[in-house]
Amino acid sequence: MTDFSQTRALFDLPAGVTYLDGNSLGPLPRATAARVAQTVQDEWGAHLISAWNTCGWMAKPRALGDRIGALIGAEPGHTVIGDTLSIKVFQALAAALKLIPDRRVILSDTGNFPTDLYMAEGLLKLLPEGYELRTVAPEDVASAITEEVAVMMITEVDYRTGRRHDMQALTQLAHDKGALTIWDLAHSAGAFPVHLADCGADFAVGCTYKYLNAGPGAPAFIYVAPKHAAEAEPALAGWLGHKAPFAFDLGYTAGDGIDRMRVGTPPVIQMAALEAALDIWETVDLDALRARSLELADRFIAKVEATTDLALATPRAPRDRGSQVSFRHPEGYAIMQALIARGVIGDFRAPDILRFGITPLYLSETEIDHAAEVLADILATNAWNAPEYKERKAVT
Repeated sequence: MTDFSQTRALFDLPAGVTYLDGNSLGPLPRATAARVAQTVQDEWGAHLISAWNTCGWMAKPRALGDRIGALIGAEPGHTVIGDTLSIKVFQALAAALKLIPDRRVILSDTGNFPTDLYMAEGLLKLLPEGYELRTVAPEDVASAITEEVAVMMITEVDYRTGRRHDMQALTQLAHDKGALTIWDLAHSAGAFPVHLADCGADFAVGCTYKYLNAGPGAPAFIYVAPKHAAEAEPALAGWLGHKAPFAFDLGYTAGDGIDRMRVGTPPVIQMAALEAALDIWETVDLDALRARSLELADRFIAKVEATTDLALATPRAPRDRGSQVSFRHPEGYAIMQALIARGVIGDFRAPDILRFGITPLYLSETEIDHAAEVLADILATNAWNAPEYKERKAVT
């Protein structure tokens, strides 16, 4: 059983801050600064360009991919890191569509993160006419999986409400209709156990700067199931996805398996931060993490509902939600700014969502209770109703 009081000590959290925004950007692990400094000074500084070989930089995307793969239930050798989540969505979608050339419909839902939909729209502009992005309400995805659908592209946990799709059931439905699946795990990886292989997922993508705590701009990851690894074509064919990058052939030949999903030069300094963050997960039991997350979320929901009139946006049933709690209020932005001013950090998502990440690695009942108490006081006193809290910032 994981001792979460011990994992809390592995993070450098500012004094006086209650941090409930790890679902958007995880806090700084204590080991990260030293690990990044080592990469900068002892590797880059001392070895210069030879560090690609002497320090193993070129192999890290696969090695770190496998460490993430262990957290998402992937088979070894089928996850790689690099680039951004948007790039990985594009790659996965292009590859999946190529595998089913006689179908033209991409199915997604209105709770999907907009960039996934934007990537789909952009890709469709490059394809012959007849392709369609079809979006339905999250609760209607199952009934919308028809034999027209080529690819079902779903974010497992809704970034606004925290609603969680049933990966196993939807993947099975898609396969029964002859469709492929792409799962965006941005709000899943590090939040609860994921079982890609057991569910039969075809592709998955995700980021590492949320629950995995690898820092702003940390690299994304992509998973390709073994049955597709030798045939999937990445569309974005970068030199490091080539079978022989340093042969410098003018024509592209795809690398073996997951290597073909590599595109550009690995982000070495960001990989160092990711490496330090992943060290924490070596001590974490994901089932214990999930149980603790649900305990803290239920506690927060109960206290907020007992002391405020906020409307719960997150599903009440534990099996139907990820690791965040969201409430609705017409003045949600101003309320969140007032909370932040009092040292309780969550975030806001338009049009009316107050969003709180429940991350047991560094949160306990003390922080949960304090956040609920401050939120209740802000609403009871109308402290949010001040001009400085209503002025929208660039990042909400």
